[in-house]
Amino acid sequence: MKKILFIALSFALLSCSSDDGNSSSTQTTDFTDALPLNNGNYWTYDVVGTATTRDSLYISGDTIIAPNTYKKFKNKNNIATGFYCTSVNNNGIRKDGGKLLLSGDFSLGMGATLPVGLDLNLVDFIIFKEYATSGEVLNEKTGFFTQDFNGIPLNIEYKLKSVGGESFTSYTSPNGDPYTNVKSTKIILNLKITSTQIFAGIPVTIIVLQPQDVITSTQYISKSIGVVYTKTLTTYNLDTAIANQFGIPASNSQTQEEFLDIFNVN
Repeated sequence: MKKILFIALSFALLSCSSDDGNSSSTQTTDFTDALPLNNGNYWTYDVVGTATTRDSLYISGDTIIAPNTYKKFKNKNNIATGFYCTSVNNNGIRKDGGKLLLSGDFSLGMGATLPVGLDLNLVDFIIFKEYATSGEVLNEKTGFFTQDFNGIPLNIEYKLKSVGGESFTSYTSPNGDPYTNVKSTKIILNLKITSTQIFAGIPVTIIVLQPQDVITSTQYISKSIGVVYTKTLTTYNLDTAIANQFGIPASNSQTQEEFLDIFNVN
């Protein structure tokens, strides 16, 4: 079930370094413990965006989403502000053949500046693959739905995909923290929005949002630790006349970073 919610658009832009860290790139080996899935494991993240916040993510136990058993991820007080922690909150993750599979309600609009918010129900969506090559599409989910916004009917097409990233023998996070045996993976959301309106009795389709990647989130995963850094870019560009009609900014671009701080894994 999809829950579609228009979210407020913010004019504030976020600042961050364009440097994703110094690294030595190579093909890493044996990444089966990329994300340790044991009860009680926890990770805390400093989230830098429109404000600086802190997320506390932990594994609460097992959950069964028939027919498979997953580890359930939760955030302290059920509150998450970062893209990564929000995306896995109250969802199940399991390992299968060198892959990490996510099932549950995958929220992509939380804390992001977009024309729309979007929640998808995912089943065994691949979020990480041990031997993925850079640019390899790991999984893809597409769909279409309609929504009414201030009396204006909208047709929304989406494509959510996960993509393999780079491999590093050593990696330094933008905050200066060093890690070894790191692989990156990306989550990308592409949207196209149109509106069919009647003019002089004739239906006319107007393009509200040209097909474009509105969210690109890159997670850096250190073997036997988990996600150590996430960088999420949220951006869109609308036709100025259309934006004025909707009463929203014609464009926006924001960057959010999540830095691992305290963690305990076993």
